[in-house]
Amino acid sequence: MIAKIEITNLSCFDVVGIAVRTTNQNGQSQKDISELWTKFMDNDVMNQIASRVSDDIYSVYTDYETDHTGPYTAILGCRVIALDKIPDGFTSVSIPAGCYNAYHLEGRFPDNVGEAWQQIWKNACGRKYTADFDLYNTDEAESFQETKAKIYLAVN
Repeated sequence: MIAKIEITNLSCFDVVGIAVRTTNQNGQSQKDISELWTKFMDNDVMNQIASRVSDDIYSVYTDYETDHTGPYTAILGCRVIALDKIPDGFTSVSIPAGCYNAYHLEGRFPDNVGEAWQQIWKNACGRKYTADFDLYNTDEAESFQETKAKIYLAVN
């Protein structure tokens, strides 16, 4: 559930991780992104990203074919300080500088993320469809369900 929305300006930054091409049609993205998470965790992807800034996890949505109803690429990874050491099979994405709506979430993770995206798809106006992302911070979480999550949506 969305607790509050802030407008924020972000500087450009890069994320390195693993990717899947998916769509929100017929629940396909839930299946594909769930499998991406399993691969991320089972293969210890985070620790293979040498130049990561922190252990925060980014789930980036980019390369939109049309809008949230069409195909797009989902990348699960970490923010990095350099793109010079990308492991084989990994990819990178640059998050463009600009204005973003930052959705602060409350509720039980990961259900709160899915619920928030359902609200966003119904109500978000002025989306750029460049790169949107979820930011997961587990530093203060005592359990997986207490993971802190925010959604950043690129807007005009």
